[in-house]
Amino acid sequence: MTFSFKKILPHVLVLIGFVIVSLAYFSPVLQGKAIYQNDIVQYIGMSKQQTDFKATTGEETYWTNSAFGGMPTYQLGARYPHNYIKKLDLALRFLPRPADYLFLYLISFYALLLVLKVDFKLAALGALAFGFSTYLIIILGVGHNSKAHAIAYMPLVLAGILLVFQKKYIGGFLLTTIAMGLELVSNHFQMTYYLMFLVVILGVAYLIDAVKKKILPHFFKSVAILVGAVVLSVALNATNILATQEYVKESKRGKSELTINGDGSPKAVTSGLSKDYITQFSYGIAETFNLFIPRFMGGGNGENVGKDSATYEAVRKLGASTTEAAEFALSAPMYWGDQPIVEAPAYIGAVVVFLFVFALFLVKGRLKWWLVGGAIFSLLLSYGKNLGFLTDFFIDYVPLYNKFRAVTSIQVILELCVPALAIFGLVRLFNNFEKDEEKLKALKYATAITGGLALLFLLLKSTLFDFVGVNDGYYRQNYGPVFVDALKTDRKSLFTQDTLRSFILVLLAAAGIFYYLKNKLKERWLIAVFAVLILFDLVGVDRRYVNNDDFVSSIAMSKPFNANPIDNEILKDKSHFRVFDLVSGPSKPSYFHNSLNGYNAAELRRYSEVFEWYVSKNNMNVLNMLNTKYIIAQDQEGKMFPYKNDEANGNAWFVETLIKVDSANEEIKLLDSLSNKKEAVYTAKNALTNIKANYVVDSLAKIEIKQVTPNYLKYESTNTNDGFAVFSEVYYPHGWKTFIDGKQVEHMRVDYVLRGLAIPAGTHTIEFKFDPDVVKTGSNITLASSILLAVLLLGGLFYQFKTRNLLETNE
Repeated sequence: MTFSFKKILPHVLVLIGFVIVSLAYFSPVLQGKAIYQNDIVQYIGMSKQQTDFKATTGEETYWTNSAFGGMPTYQLGARYPHNYIKKLDLALRFLPRPADYLFLYLISFYALLLVLKVDFKLAALGALAFGFSTYLIIILGVGHNSKAHAIAYMPLVLAGILLVFQKKYIGGFLLTTIAMGLELVSNHFQMTYYLMFLVVILGVAYLIDAVKKKILPHFFKSVAILVGAVVLSVALNATNILATQEYVKESKRGKSELTINGDGSPKAVTSGLSKDYITQFSYGIAETFNLFIPRFMGGGNGENVGKDSATYEAVRKLGASTTEAAEFALSAPMYWGDQPIVEAPAYIGAVVVFLFVFALFLVKGRLKWWLVGGAIFSLLLSYGKNLGFLTDFFIDYVPLYNKFRAVTSIQVILELCVPALAIFGLVRLFNNFEKDEEKLKALKYATAITGGLALLFLLLKSTLFDFVGVNDGYYRQNYGPVFVDALKTDRKSLFTQDTLRSFILVLLAAAGIFYYLKNKLKERWLIAVFAVLILFDLVGVDRRYVNNDDFVSSIAMSKPFNANPIDNEILKDKSHFRVFDLVSGPSKPSYFHNSLNGYNAAELRRYSEVFEWYVSKNNMNVLNMLNTKYIIAQDQEGKMFPYKNDEANGNAWFVETLIKVDSANEEIKLLDSLSNKKEAVYTAKNALTNIKANYVVDSLAKIEIKQVTPNYLKYESTNTNDGFAVFSEVYYPHGWKTFIDGKQVEHMRVDYVLRGLAIPAGTHTIEFKFDPDVVKTGSNITLASSILLAVLLLGGLFYQFKTRNLLETNE
């Protein structure tokens, strides 16, 4: 077997180019800076306790006490034993963040196009078109790292699938297994779920093609191989998947037992998220044109309109200083679409859209219908409540669809399909299968459709659109009609600028193809022209929203919160308690204290319900039972102060009465009036056999906490009678193991969210250990599957080596 460095040299150069491009866009990382990502700041606050525990002990904790009263760390970056696919992922992401994710975008899409037999130059061009799609850059700016992570591996998964359908069964199986394993490592199941839709559409396209070509045995053989690859990839991530599956049932994404809201009104019973929550961010139908014209709907909620804007002048007329007006103009509310908030438009590029339309008239067959079908499917579902009949059908009948929010996110499928087909438009342009007349016709149609649309918008903008945003009523009421008119003027101005921009880019792209068809421009130079146009187009828009100004010192990101005097005062108290912060951001309290606050889209459902019903309303009865010793609030002058709550119940206490109720509704309603220092409530179905309705609690009975770590609690109890103790720790039905004097016993849920335990008379040591079986089981599966993959990989390489040697010998 001979090795040809010449064959791989172009790919090596492309990969080096991707490294350079990734570092160039995020160049401050070369100075040791880090991009400020709000979601990552919140994550750091949430995960501080587990990070400190790992640094101190060298061990991983799968429970944290610092957020939401206590929760598993499965969705907070927990690391599991034998997770070797994660190590591969880390090796691939060798660049500083977020350049690593941009690099993944590029290499993954490049691999997909190579598998589709696209020339490396066009594959590199397609990778740039995909990687710099505005949405993909924006999510890096705000810190949706796991989403970016999952999106980055999507093309690689598709590449593996396509290899199998190309009858490269061994290579396709191995690539699909590894790519899907990496996809699951990202731990963003919503994106992986959306990828499944695209794979199904791909499968339908190939099935229809197989029927036409009478090759169904090959199709079903390919499907069987791919099923095996997916099963193995799941096994490689078994610990995380099993833990997440276990946890999600207890999170607010699972089914609630409540049938009423806090105000007594009926609660919609659903096995997932509420319909309103799922569709809160629904893409406006008119917003579709944001894909082609970046600020068609004004851009984002905060746009820099400058000192020459009507908004600046209007703010000045309201009495603001020049400095205040300039600051306001840096982030003016230009977005006038239907969504509550938009960071930036999901722009995929005027040039890319033009090439996509061009490809519609040249590309034929299953590839076209797969990519077009995926694009249309994702666009329609992104409309959410604006296309209610379709969205309602998916929420009600499609498994797992109601587990995910922000339906606009499904546009990631469109953002993959459109540049892929766009590149195939150029592939068809450069081959000799179509006549020049067909190519000219496609050029005319594409130019007329895209350029004509932009021109129509320019000429009829005042007739077609009113430029009124959903919050303009608020602005009118508080700032007056002149201010709103100024906003509308600037929105119209941005609309005009970007529509003209897209129109010119379309004409330039069309001119490039026209000159190529007239033999006045060579292929390589046309590719260079499109590379310049696409980078100018996309990077120019990306830099409006994610640029060097977003970078801060790495220390500012690694330690984003500073303790204030109140935090320092509370930190002097070395006892075990909780803090409820009414002033600071959601995860800052978790950075310093065991808090009732937190920032996570999948907190424990029962705690979330108690928070909504009582904690958020400062119900002291419930705050006491949660051992809330300090409440950080503001006085009438806005000054922060700590309120020390001497009525907090403490870490554990014996109760006199256990009240049995029949439903979750009754249990949560009773928390308001329950004398929880003497009484506890539980639902009948959760009862243990060794409990009584009444207990004698004398003045000498006590239970004290002796040792605390995130995953271990130790108490000592003294009681002359058999007793029942309530612990101010959040109940979680999986993983917490209870011991009395070293003997394992069962504890139960009481007071809707807390732990309760029957304790015999006498003096005893009580221990709670978080030792989840799911981690042990999952780790054994990942170890076995990793060994199997290694064997298969070595076997596949040996087979390829042997086969190629045999072919060369026969030649």
